[in-house]
Amino acid sequence: MKIGEVDLGERPVLLAPMEDVTDASFRIICKECGADMVYTEFVSSDGLIRDAQKAIAKMKTSEDEAPIAIQIYGSDPDAMVQAARMADRADELAGGHGCDVIDINFGCPVSKIAGRGAGSGMMKDPDKMVRITEMIVKAVRKPVTVKTRLGWDESSKIIVPLAERLQDSGIQALTIHGRTRCQMYKGEADWTLIGEVKANPRMHIPIIGNGDIDSALKAKAAFDTYGVDGIMIGRASFGHPWIFTEVKHYLRTGEELPPLGVRERVTLAKRQMELSLELKGPRTGVYEMRRHLSCYFKGLKDFKDTRIRLVTETAPAEIFNLLDYIAERWGDESMPPQRGVYGI
Repeated sequence: MKIGEVDLGERPVLLAPMEDVTDASFRIICKECGADMVYTEFVSSDGLIRDAQKAIAKMKTSEDEAPIAIQIYGSDPDAMVQAARMADRADELAGGHGCDVIDINFGCPVSKIAGRGAGSGMMKDPDKMVRITEMIVKAVRKPVTVKTRLGWDESSKIIVPLAERLQDSGIQALTIHGRTRCQMYKGEADWTLIGEVKANPRMHIPIIGNGDIDSALKAKAAFDTYGVDGIMIGRASFGHPWIFTEVKHYLRTGEELPPLGVRERVTLAKRQMELSLELKGPRTGVYEMRRHLSCYFKGLKDFKDTRIRLVTETAPAEIFNLLDYIAERWGDESMPPQRGVYGI
């Protein structure tokens, strides 16, 4: 599968963009675990054009993450174009690698975004969605992709004809989350329309399916049943970045890996903690790791008090000591398959 000149190989598995989750340390860990491509947290177009440092900082990436997409969102066409141009030269503005792909967020269902007509709120105005996409494609050098949903609600699942229009606007891949905006993340994702888009003889760009892939078996079933070119894993990677290792191994061999042991999880958690401290400094690095650390050991027996200590400690050295204690105290414990560890 290729996005422009970015070659992701056969049956690639991608890390979805998630606000407050897919920061640089987590992206690098997921890449090391086998993710074929990663995405930044979504970047506000309004924030970028106001020169907001937080928005610009989200665009800082490294070679260790490549290939990587910067995802932008907004509702104002001119602001979106200007933001896309800034993402196109993120290496100059934010430093680091920059991006290989620019992705447009037409899928986020959160009220503070969709309610302002951005993200999946754009599903109410597909003409505007297509117009913004065309403008961005013409304005940048990097390949442009779109991530969206099936429609606004059950009565307006417009993705099949909309996919054709988005393709005709010049995008080079389309990711579809198998829910409507009104579903948020409730109920099961419906992949049937994703399959219809892929089976449409007019479609020639890669189609990436997203929604409820939380195991290697589900990943393979998505490829086999719906014929998608790639799959994207979002919430199931949270606290479980080794899901990419599990999926890639199963796709390659047909064999499931055993659940990752406690000591192996500690090693990964320490690696991510080190990256977070290196990239963000001690205060922010510790704070942003808390969400991840709280889920690394989900399902471990008699762990409640230790989890509380793990996510309230502020001194990096003490957190590393706690992780060493976890490896020593629970190192031989068997862990259940880590599925549905969403918490966001």
